[in-house]
Amino acid sequence: MYRITVLGAGNTGYTTAARLSLNGHTLTLGEIPDFAESISGIRNDKKILLQSPTGLEEALINRVTSDIALAIKNADVILLTLPAYAHKSFANECARYLTPGQIVILMPGTLGSLEFVRILKAAGTTGITVGEVDTSPYVCRKTGVNKASIFGTVTHLGLGVFPAKETDNVATVMNSIFPGISKYTDVLECGISSINPVIHPAGVIMNAGRIEYSDGEFYFYNEGVTASVSIAIQAVDKERIQIGKALGYKLKPVNQAIHQAGLGPKGNLYHSIRGSKILTKLKAPGTMQNRWLTEDIPYGIATWSLLGASLGIETPIMKSFIEIGSIVSGVNGWEKARNLTDLGINDLNVQNLRTFLKTGER
Repeated sequence: MYRITVLGAGNTGYTTAARLSLNGHTLTLGEIPDFAESISGIRNDKKILLQSPTGLEEALINRVTSDIALAIKNADVILLTLPAYAHKSFANECARYLTPGQIVILMPGTLGSLEFVRILKAAGTTGITVGEVDTSPYVCRKTGVNKASIFGTVTHLGLGVFPAKETDNVATVMNSIFPGISKYTDVLECGISSINPVIHPAGVIMNAGRIEYSDGEFYFYNEGVTASVSIAIQAVDKERIQIGKALGYKLKPVNQAIHQAGLGPKGNLYHSIRGSKILTKLKAPGTMQNRWLTEDIPYGIATWSLLGASLGIETPIMKSFIEIGSIVSGVNGWEKARNLTDLGINDLNVQNLRTFLKTGER
């Protein structure tokens, strides 16, 4: 059993804190002061009601706080269950208080671990191992000020670790917390293996009319990811796989990743999604100003496209969805993008990049 701090009290944060507490770990749930309201409903009794397929359970959280120093003090593992656009602010806040030997995992990361590492280095914080996973551990929602619901559990989380030489050690710890961990070569392979940026921008943009007409009142994966939409998603996926190939990775196609994660049956993308008992329960976002565009474009496909450009890989399909998504969401995906300078790898060729990812040394 571990002392675990979950930072971020949204859908995944509430659910993860509750589930891991029920599993026997000692849990702290923390937020930065700007978002203290999100934990106000459990500050006093420190209890979360968790609804899952096995029933309703009450989880006791050991500590609930908006004091980051207190939140991460003495923690063995710190899990950041945050939108990608919050990684930077949390990294800046945590850098002062992290102590050597602690493990920080972004859930999911979409390359945020590299930005976290860069910020720690700039702050002079050493001895911290940082990693990320390729998707959230649960398909879930925060359903009240003290409630959360799990629709499904990811059976195999993919893990990348920085530096990669620490992968086996961190995987042993993480497998005790989330059984079924699989290991990526490094955090870069993990970050470009995320599922959401492949599916969400294309799927949302191609369902724009229905989303706005219905205020999201339809089942996104079951009704919105049709055969034609699946073809567009696969076109994005092919570009992602080409970027991986240029870096020496053999990335799994998104349909295989969905199946390996336990989210859907084996088959092509259309059948894997339509056959999912978990994904097909999820409704669409209610507007075009939602995280499936405002996060998964600038911190997903835009970052991937910039990475591809640095490698000489063209990504016209990603660029098309970035441009259209920027227009309909009102958020410029290129301006907001997590770029290679943010990741601290803008000046590295492929060979030097591999060394850096493995050893942590430039």
